[in-house]
Amino acid sequence: MKKFNFRKVLDGLTAASPVGSSGGGSGSGAGGSVHPGGTAGAAGTPREEIQETLTSDYFQICKTVRHGFPYLPTALAFDPVQKILAIGTRTGAIRILGRPGVDCYCQHESGAAVLQLQFLINEGALVSACADDALHLWNLRQKRPAILHSLKFNRERITYCHLPFQSKWLYVGTERGNTHIVNIESFILSGYVIMWNKAIELSTKTHPGPVVHLSDSPRDEGKLLIGYENGTIVFWDLRSKRADLRAYYDEAIHSVAWHHEGKQFMCSHSDGSLTLWNLKSPNRPFQTTIPHGKVQRDGKKPESCKPILKVEYKTCKNSEPFVVFSGGLSYDKPCRRPSLTIMHGKAITVLEMDHPIVDFLTLCETPYPNEFQEPYAVVVLLEKDLIVVDLTQTNFPIFENPYPIDIHESPVTCTEYFADCPPDLIPVLYSVGAKHKKQGYSNKEWPISGGAWNLGAQTYPEIIITGHADGSVKFWDASAITLQMLYKLKTSKVFEKQKVGEGKATAEIVEEDPFAVQMMYWCPESRIFCVAGVSAYVIVYRFSKHEVNTEIASLEVRLQSEVEDIITPEPETNPPFPDASSQLPSLKSLSGSTNTVACEGTMKDSIPCLSVKARPVRMPPGYQADLVIQLVWVDGEPPQQITSLAVNSAYGLVAFGNCNGLAVVDFMQKTVLLSMGTLDLYGSSDPYQRQPRSPRKSRQFAADNFCMRGLSNFYPDLTKRIRTSYQSLTELSDSPVSLELERCKSPTSENRENSFSRSRSSSVSSIDRDSKEAITALFFMESFARKNDSAVSSCLWVGTGLGMVIILSLNLPASDDLRHSEPVMVSPSGTVLTLKGAVLTFACLDCMGTLTHQPYEVWRDPHSADDGDRTRKRKLVMHSPSSSQDMGDHQFAVICSEKQAKVFSLPSQTCLYVHNITETSFLLRADVVTLCNSVCLACFCANGHIMTLSLPSLRPLLDMNYLPVTDMRIARTFCFTNEGQALYLSSPTEIQRLTYSQEMCDNLQDMLGDLFTPVETPEAQNRGFLKGLFGGSGQAFDREELFGEATAGKASRSLAQHIPGSGGIEGVRGAAGGVIGDLTRARIALDERGQKLGELDERTASMMASAEAFSKHAHEVMLKYKDKKWYQF
Repeated sequence: MKKFNFRKVLDGLTAASPVGSSGGGSGSGAGGSVHPGGTAGAAGTPREEIQETLTSDYFQICKTVRHGFPYLPTALAFDPVQKILAIGTRTGAIRILGRPGVDCYCQHESGAAVLQLQFLINEGALVSACADDALHLWNLRQKRPAILHSLKFNRERITYCHLPFQSKWLYVGTERGNTHIVNIESFILSGYVIMWNKAIELSTKTHPGPVVHLSDSPRDEGKLLIGYENGTIVFWDLRSKRADLRAYYDEAIHSVAWHHEGKQFMCSHSDGSLTLWNLKSPNRPFQTTIPHGKVQRDGKKPESCKPILKVEYKTCKNSEPFVVFSGGLSYDKPCRRPSLTIMHGKAITVLEMDHPIVDFLTLCETPYPNEFQEPYAVVVLLEKDLIVVDLTQTNFPIFENPYPIDIHESPVTCTEYFADCPPDLIPVLYSVGAKHKKQGYSNKEWPISGGAWNLGAQTYPEIIITGHADGSVKFWDASAITLQMLYKLKTSKVFEKQKVGEGKATAEIVEEDPFAVQMMYWCPESRIFCVAGVSAYVIVYRFSKHEVNTEIASLEVRLQSEVEDIITPEPETNPPFPDASSQLPSLKSLSGSTNTVACEGTMKDSIPCLSVKARPVRMPPGYQADLVIQLVWVDGEPPQQITSLAVNSAYGLVAFGNCNGLAVVDFMQKTVLLSMGTLDLYGSSDPYQRQPRSPRKSRQFAADNFCMRGLSNFYPDLTKRIRTSYQSLTELSDSPVSLELERCKSPTSENRENSFSRSRSSSVSSIDRDSKEAITALFFMESFARKNDSAVSSCLWVGTGLGMVIILSLNLPASDDLRHSEPVMVSPSGTVLTLKGAVLTFACLDCMGTLTHQPYEVWRDPHSADDGDRTRKRKLVMHSPSSSQDMGDHQFAVICSEKQAKVFSLPSQTCLYVHNITETSFLLRADVVTLCNSVCLACFCANGHIMTLSLPSLRPLLDMNYLPVTDMRIARTFCFTNEGQALYLSSPTEIQRLTYSQEMCDNLQDMLGDLFTPVETPEAQNRGFLKGLFGGSGQAFDREELFGEATAGKASRSLAQHIPGSGGIEGVRGAAGGVIGDLTRARIALDERGQKLGELDERTASMMASAEAFSKHAHEVMLKYKDKKWYQF
């Protein structure tokens, strides 16, 4: 463990030292703006030695869990014994779901779409068929499934697969119409092939089309039903290798379903018809129905409908069978939503869905196909949802879904992640959110209940907040790698609804999704929540457990870049309104005049983009709007989108900025304290008057680096304004950003905020560029505002797009009693610090190197009537006492930009350490986080690297190429939090969580759920003596004898290639070359061998018990019929 002595570092610094990259931990290469001399708390004061405990051994990156709905789903499978569900996607992903907490994500390396999934029922394995004509066998008996075998078809395309229950031979149908057979254990192709030309009649002149269905007869496993696309059905005898019967229908077949007795089967067709066939009379179907077709008056066949894509035919012992199908609706109703139809006896129920149906499965009590099926639920996979219908109740209610699959209910536009937050928050948010839950769900338990999951060792509370395009905000309980929705807040409710037909007469700057959430700021301790919307507004929310009916206070702020037009109530000369009530009427009248001013042809000025509700509004328990702040149009120019946001509950202030300037609002007194262009914030320290000190660097830096590097660079059309720059916030499709674009444009932190409304052309003068310096980061802190300060005071740190850091002093009333009446003063302190690249984040460390938290007000219910006068007394936690013995005589300011990180000593403002993080790329996100009772700086770079730096010395601890940013969604939603955790939106519907902590990587196995649990396979029903004697085939069907190499021979090598998988050995790949790898492999092989031996023992015991029972039964039968003559039977 290295010790860092700051006294030696400071002694070695000189005013002329150049800015360079810090070396290891010594700080010898540190440089920056150094100010020698005896300022208070600088080099003259003895420094404590700070021990940095974090080393590179503490860091490792791995994905933990993926939440949300599988993006672009394609396939569905269910294990009726294990009760787990698998969903395949177009991107080659598989999600396996069981009871809440059991949620596994795996990915095919090829990325090919998953065509079909088949469980090896109760075997802990899954077969996937992909669009690249490969079959894969997944081992589910481990927490992270792995591929055991793959089989790649070279000459034929896979169209359909079928694996009979308790069989090790998989039937594979192809596009050419052939059927191949694969041994599941060895994943080798059998020499037994059913060629299409052998299956159809010799007299048939046309190709029957691809195989669309394969299933063995429930009555006789030796008979295989093959359905071809053109309407041909072949009942193939596997033993005699010939067709027992053939049936033809003049409409294309989409699916086939058996009656459990094996005497009838049902087909669904492209004309919306269902045909029921009997094996005894295959010449024509004995029943044809078009369930949704109109019956013609003249007795003709009902008119055809849309194709029935899938049908399932499930029998019940005590009621009529269920026929469930998707599609088949009438063509004359074009606006009908996708539907699932349930036919039960004569009753037909149509369930309309919100999204197209991808697939569905009927869940039955038995895994055996030759028993009464007794269906109890239908799982319906939609394009953007998963629902389960309860078949046991006559009104077919749906089950309440326990999975977080509605993350994308409205597109996610921003995310925040809080680990180790106050423990009382989760139950409080859940209690207010539970009151708004929907009713009418099935009272039965969720049927997908397989797997096992326990809490694990990590039990600290975690909350994820997602902001959405429709203005909603969702709070999620993310503790112990699960995700459950706690509470939903609709921010759009503070605004009037836009009337249809107003159109261009409105002042809106965003045509679609005007309420989209762009930024969020949450203080868990004070429960203050703040939202910045895409229509240039900020809403401050307070949390209350009580319902209130009140008017929403609103303010309007004018921010623009032209210096002469900026409304700047200078705090020294123009104190803000001391009384909130005197300002509110004028504000209300201004907002009320929106519709009259904003008529067509009139220049819009001093009007907001949206109208706040003027009448009293009922606010349910939870987050209640305290204040709405809106930027207004200026001289026909729309307000620019907000690029930074910060709130402090102890100060009672909210600050926000955009590319024009900064606004500071007192949300306790409801007054605007500051509304100032960025240039005016510098005061006498204007960086653009510093040519003698650094003539070339300042100018060139402004010209080269500040080229309006927001999202709008990707949309060059200048007329589209904010709506265009905002487009990627709500798009659901992946839109890769080329790396060339990324290299030529270096988006600042505005990139993730989508802040700039317009691109800038290269002809814009440097002066105009300077005037458009965006505010990119804000931070409230008890800090040393000036170099000669001896004690900390309330400050607002402001970071800009040009890498400038300005410290504003906040002069708050001395006592809390005066806070609501005395004005708050905001004034520039004159302190300006510089970095390279747009500023992303701030943090403050005390003299011992411990992270200093921002001051906050302890939460109290604003509408509680219990405490009387006591509620008016605010309880503040300042974290930074002004007495020097508690605070220490100095602190460290950590500032990170998109290019570099710096640590300054305050109040001397000496740059102790600087680390140039990247030269060729830029940071998208940086956060100062705690890990293992220490602190570090975590960074995510546009080139895909995740880095961590020690604090305060900025030593690199981790640098891993994790994820290339191929989509702006990743850049916009990536965020770090404490305890080594991070997340981002991996697809428009899914949140991917990851860890950069070695400890969590090591403990991950204990936290994940088990997909496979030992469950006894239910026994087959006793079919009865006579039924067993006459009901099925006379001889047992031995697939091994028929399909094995001894009888069927070997398949052609060129037909398919066997690829061995990883063998399901987890964690071995990293140690493959060494002795550890060999030992690990040997240990796992022993474990697997022991497991197989144990299974063999169990099977042997089971067979012995079965043999004994059979012997006993046979003996009883012999005794019963021993003395009877044949005619007495």
